Amino acid sequence: MSISAYSGLETLKGRGIILRNILHTLWCRILLMQPAASSVLTHVGSNLRRARREAGLSQAALAERSGISRRTIVNAEAGEANISLTGVDQLAGALGTTFTALVTAPSAVKSAINEVAWRGNDPASVAVIHAAAPSRLETQLWTWTLGVGERYDAQPDPPGWHEMLLVTEGSLDLICETPGPVRLTAGEHVVFSSAQAYSYANASAVEHVKFVRVVVN
Repeated sequence: MSISAYSGLETLKGRGIILRNILHTLWCRILLMQPAASSVLTHVGSNLRRARREAGLSQAALAERSGISRRTIVNAEAGEANISLTGVDQLAGALGTTFTALVTAPSAVKSAINEVAWRGNDPASVAVIHAAAPSRLETQLWTWTLGVGERYDAQPDPPGWHEMLLVTEGSLDLICETPGPVRLTAGEHVVFSSAQAYSYANASAVEHVKFVRVVVN
């Protein structure tokens, strides 16, 4: 191999290393720029741990009082558990506090909570609690979106709890024993007792459904 050919090969090799380093740097920057997965129930861990300690309860004692497993409580306090909204309600009841006290930032005001509390399998499916007001316990204002084919199944709330739903876009199926299965389209609403198993479903294969949810307890 001639000196000039060898020199050209070394030049190409050097450029290849430089290009590889540039691509590696760009890839690392892209990874750093990726948004973190949307947080859900971000504050439950620290709020639950603080409320439990203030109540003087061990994790085992709270598990026994709430009906939520100790493992779930341990994971929830560590920010690792995918705990249901009903589970948060049960923990709040066992601790003598409210759902919003467990899901909101300590500095948040009840008139402007704006916390993501649930996400479904479809990226568009999301539930946001916006505000709460006093009632026997509290009244909560939510907005929900269900992506195509998405469904949310809820466990019964304690006696005396009710929900009011107002569909703003698409078609929502409310599935429960009373008032029975109901399909609501935009502009329609329903009030029902949530002290029963119930589900929200979007049967559409082409459009999302959006609705306002008010929880009264």
